[in-house]
Amino acid sequence: MKFKVKANLKYQIKSESTIILSVQALETEQKIVSEELLISPKTDYKELLSSAEANRLISLALKPTENLLISYSATVNNAFIIKEIKEFKEVNIAELPGDVLTYLNPSRYCQSDKLYRLANNMFGYKKDDFEKVQALTHWIYLNVRYLSGSTDSQTSAYDTVTEQSGVCRDFAHLGIALCRALTIPARYFTGYAYQLQPQDFHACFEAYIGGQWLLFDATRLIPLNGMVKIAVGRDAADAAVANIFGDVAFVSSQVSCELLDHDFKPFHQHHENRWAISYL
Repeated sequence: MKFKVKANLKYQIKSESTIILSVQALETEQKIVSEELLISPKTDYKELLSSAEANRLISLALKPTENLLISYSATVNNAFIIKEIKEFKEVNIAELPGDVLTYLNPSRYCQSDKLYRLANNMFGYKKDDFEKVQALTHWIYLNVRYLSGSTDSQTSAYDTVTEQSGVCRDFAHLGIALCRALTIPARYFTGYAYQLQPQDFHACFEAYIGGQWLLFDATRLIPLNGMVKIAVGRDAADAAVANIFGDVAFVSSQVSCELLDHDFKPFHQHHENRWAISYL
C-alpha cells in the first residue's frame, strides 16, 4: 500500500541545544518513493543510524530561536504479510537469535520482572505463545481506558496496570511487559497510522512468535495494515520521536498519513482467530 506521510514539528530553542529526531520512514522492504526534510531557520544536520535496529535519526545542533520549524514528508510503499498462524514451531530461548534476546529483558518503561506473577496467572495457561499474546492484548483493550492526557513521559507499564488508563504508548508498554513476563520477546513499534483520529504518531508492539515478529495493537484504533514504520526498540526510550538535550520548549505538531491507493482492505486483528500481520 502507498501512503503519503507528513510531520510538522515546532520548537522554541532557548539555549544552544541538540535534538535527535526519529520521524523518517524506516528503510527495509518498506520502500521510500520520495521524501523531503525542511528546517527553518536553515540548520545543518546529520543523518545517523541507531546501532541496534538501524532506526533513522536526524541530529540537529541548534542556536537559540523563537520558532524552529521541522517539516518531513514522504511517499512510502509499506511492506507486510498477513498470515494465518496455524501450526508453528515454538522457538526455545536457547535458539533465539542474539538480536532478539535483548527483548526478553525488563527495560525502563516495561518492568516485566514486576508483572511476572500477574502475566502467568492470567495468561500462562494458554496453549501457545500466539494465544497468550492475543489474550493479553484483548485484556488490555478491555481493561485499560484510552484517555488522552492521562499519562506523561514517566509513565511505565507498571503504572498503567495500576491506573488502568493511558494512550497508545502506554498500551504498547504494557503489552511488551506482559509478553516478556511470559518469556516472549517483545519490542516497541512506532509509525504513521492511517485512519487514526486525531492524527498523530502511533505506538504498537511486536511479539517474536515462531521465528517472526508479529504486530499487535491493544488500542484497536487503526487497521494494522495502515502503518508506515518509523522505528522499533526496547521501549519508547529507544524509539522516541524527539530526544532533547538543552533548554527546548515543544510548541506544536501536525501529523498525517494519507492513503494513495484505492484497493485498501483494512485488517483488524480479532482475538478469537489466528490471523496476524508481520511488517517487513
